[in-house]
Amino acid sequence: MTGAAPLLLIAHGSRDPGHTATVHALAARLRSLRPGLRVTVGFLEFDGPPVREALAALYGDGEREVTAVPLLLTRAYHAKTDIPAVLAACAGALPGMTVRRAEVLGRDPLLLAALERRLARAEVLDHGARVPEVTGAGILAGARRPGPVTAPDTARRPSPGHRARSRTGIVLAAAGSSDPAAIEAVASLARRWARAGGWGAVRPAFAAGAPPGTADAVRALRADGIERVLVAPLVIAPGRLPARIAAGAREAGADALAPVLGAAPELAALLLRRYDEANAVAYCAAGTYL
Repeated sequence: MTGAAPLLLIAHGSRDPGHTATVHALAARLRSLRPGLRVTVGFLEFDGPPVREALAALYGDGEREVTAVPLLLTRAYHAKTDIPAVLAACAGALPGMTVRRAEVLGRDPLLLAALERRLARAEVLDHGARVPEVTGAGILAGARRPGPVTAPDTARRPSPGHRARSRTGIVLAAAGSSDPAAIEAVASLARRWARAGGWGAVRPAFAAGAPPGTADAVRALRADGIERVLVAPLVIAPGRLPARIAAGAREAGADALAPVLGAAPELAALLLRRYDEANAVAYCAAGTYL
């Protein structure tokens, strides 16, 4: 056991082996950013170990406090229903275990930084763009302490290629949901990115659950006179829905498709932020799940 509560990274799971590899790569990055912190992984379905087995293993090792961090971008069904249910069931089977549940990743400047990094990876940013570095504490280099982590310059103000950006549109393509709040969260992030990044337009799109699809969003930007259209997947790991996003980008003739977020350092920093926030909150007596 260590002094800090172990971090249980909860992922959805997928039949795509690239999904599992990405989750474990993120876990490894968390360990490197926060040496000494025990980081373990649990899946809701498809992959193993299941969340209940991951918690049981921690319990068997003598751990009695765990902080569960959902690897989810928005508060939709999995965050509101699946994860609370499985953690509540586990708590009942593990006497004396306290499980703190962190918030989802949500609308955060670090997500904009990660999206900019992926566009740079796709070689669609101007040469003046700066990709940020993350320190060992999980904080972006140059960020003030103890204040909140902030996005890097590339996500806060237009880069030297602002004129080219103003003629470029982005389709922010998410997995999708039937939850209106989750759909609005993506739309809000798109509006924020358009203002912060100096892009001509940033439009949300969804692989499932809500319109528009990726191809329709690309065509809408073309119809609005946008010269160059890029597709930025707002998804963490490979899988069926990211493949659908890529197919829509190809179908509509997008100029470039960025990679999924993957094990981006900004994403790892944001996971650590959610972990720290959850641990800063006062909880009730041990053995209860909140």
